[in-house]
Amino acid sequence: MRVRFWGTRGSIATPGPSTNHFGGNTSCVEVTTDDGELFVFDVGTGARGLGQDLLTRGKSSIRGNILLTHTHWDHIQGFPFFVPAFIPGNHFAVYAPEGAGRSLHHTLAGQMEFQYFPVELSELPATMSYHDLTEGQHTIGGVRIFTHFLHHPTMTLGYRIEADGAAVVCMTDHEPFFDTRWRGNGNPGKIDSLIHEGDRRHASFMANADLVIHDAQYTPEEYTKKKNWGHSTFDYVVELAAAAGVRRLALTHHDPTHDDTFVAEIEKRARDLAKGLGSPMEVFCAFEGCDLALQPALAPGGSFVGPSTTRTTLAKARILITDDDQDMRALARRALERDGHVVMEAESGNEALRLVAEQCPDLIVLDLVMPSMSGMDVLKALRSQKKTGAIPVLIVTSVDDEVNTREGFDLGATDYLTKPYSMPQLAARVRSCLARFTESIDR
Repeated sequence: MRVRFWGTRGSIATPGPSTNHFGGNTSCVEVTTDDGELFVFDVGTGARGLGQDLLTRGKSSIRGNILLTHTHWDHIQGFPFFVPAFIPGNHFAVYAPEGAGRSLHHTLAGQMEFQYFPVELSELPATMSYHDLTEGQHTIGGVRIFTHFLHHPTMTLGYRIEADGAAVVCMTDHEPFFDTRWRGNGNPGKIDSLIHEGDRRHASFMANADLVIHDAQYTPEEYTKKKNWGHSTFDYVVELAAAAGVRRLALTHHDPTHDDTFVAEIEKRARDLAKGLGSPMEVFCAFEGCDLALQPALAPGGSFVGPSTTRTTLAKARILITDDDQDMRALARRALERDGHVVMEAESGNEALRLVAEQCPDLIVLDLVMPSMSGMDVLKALRSQKKTGAIPVLIVTSVDDEVNTREGFDLGATDYLTKPYSMPQLAARVRSCLARFTESIDR
């Protein structure tokens, strides 16, 4: 496989002399298999240059697959300027996460309405198809592709392409699940020693990849003021990639305030960190025009084992919010009803168990600190019964220490979200839980 970076910037394009080396275009990466199958990760402003280059390659028609990690503007704003889509005889299949409240076709059409752009989506001369994806294993363009939910304020997928004996993983945008990474009684640097189950899944998705392309927008110093914005720090990415045995790591989605000098310093710090961890992994900050040829390194059949079937996000799920704080229940209700879910409320653990017995919700949002009966006691009671043992439970709490987090996961929590959180964050985490776990609910 060959990989080429056409856009490496996050949030907004930043062309100019201070970003000439690492680039000012927003996210776009080209992946081409040895058989000539074309895959494009995201179509930020870098897609304009990719489209122009594709026209120079002498093909009578261009076919490709566009894999959108999500539909925030910096990842789709180059789509209306992707020239091959304006040429009859070309064919493109566009994929993106489902569950964001509207179809992919509707979302892309929105930015091409006449108020914003002179050509509407329906008028594109190329043959276009649009596909909503959830987490699982897929065959696209004859290639095995895995998808994995990321931690971002909207539904976001990471992609793992395995072809030609190599694996390429693209994971942007993503935020750490927990501030503290490693168990105090564990072995730092090993996936099993990560505290949060979400971080363990995230690292496992990278396992033994030849190239991981990962959002690393912030430094650790910047992150304290950027928490809940949905992006990673470079040290988080390096530590997880090293634990996963990644061979080459490309840090991308550079912050618009970071000039070439700043990004080069991040690159140095990231390399020093990998070296200090004893990892042989090659680490670099992605730059526009970077062209990589990946040599076969995977064992036959690939190295990653993911879900063999995809799941469809449960629409209009019955969700029980359990929290003794009325304001927090109201915030959660607004976030979830906006997604079309049916919401019930309980202000105590005992009331929650009564409603679970009567209503059998599809998912429970559960606070830990409540009078009389704690969230942990509720979780124990749920997991002790066959009928309720598989209901997804999303813990939301201001208690974010290692002991409570470990205990919650050990008792069978599905996910763990720390207060304060934003409404989009809660909605995205609920969608992820429903898509991943609702098939196992015993009706």
